Amino acid sequence: MAYVDGERTGTLEGKTALITGAGTGIGRETALLLAGEGARVVLVGRRQHILDEVAAVIEKAGGTAFTHSTHVENADEVRELVAWTREVAGPVDILVNNAGGASKVLDVRWISEEEWNEVMGVNLTAVYLLTQAVLPDMLEHGGGSIITVSSLAAVRPTLLGGAPYGAAKAGVRNFMTYLRSTFRNDLIRATCILPGEVNTPILDSRAAPPSEEKRAAMVQPQDVARAVLLCASLPQRTVVEELVIAPTLLRDTSADIEISRWIGAPEDARPMNGEDRRM
Repeated sequence: MAYVDGERTGTLEGKTALITGAGTGIGRETALLLAGEGARVVLVGRRQHILDEVAAVIEKAGGTAFTHSTHVENADEVRELVAWTREVAGPVDILVNNAGGASKVLDVRWISEEEWNEVMGVNLTAVYLLTQAVLPDMLEHGGGSIITVSSLAAVRPTLLGGAPYGAAKAGVRNFMTYLRSTFRNDLIRATCILPGEVNTPILDSRAAPPSEEKRAAMVQPQDVARAVLLCASLPQRTVVEELVIAPTLLRDTSADIEISRWIGAPEDARPMNGEDRRM
């Protein structure tokens, strides 16, 4: 953030940015960066106290932050969120769809319909609902940026992310392409970011959480946040359509994948004495 004659001159000064999944990981780091460039940031997530902690950091640094606990896969809550944002911070100029999560059961043979729908809800349906809610203001005010954090699982799906996660992330990648082809001449910039393995708290819930040494070699949340800032701060004449950000060092995930194969499987389907029942 720079100052000229006492006035802030950040690249996003005067903009309102709504960021989902803003309490931790990529969302938190994105909020800090966008606020540092002058945006009024609206922090969205499920845990209000976590959002309040991030807002306090931003405000201590001289930024402006608002918080709103929301289930982003719920249409009524999303509509209320966007209406509230318009009142307290102004119409949304930048939407960052970052909220997401994977299933516990990863093999399509064992996953329940309920868990499948939960993953689709937060990773795909939420993006549609939020986009639908902010588009009218963006179109009325002459443009805006919709940046969605997808995943390399959209194009390289494996058991590591699981069946519904890869399908949902492919869906939002397709949806961003649809938005570009439909609204780009209305100056709506639709960007899809596809990170590889990122060191976020979601790794703690894996069947075989990676070691700190392995996490250190992964993409870090602040790396993805810098990519989001790039996409949001370029001149309106320019859009980053798609951006892949992956670890330089690729790790061997074969053992992790084999463990993932049997999560949620009935006992009589699990391998015994080295037997392989994949076929």
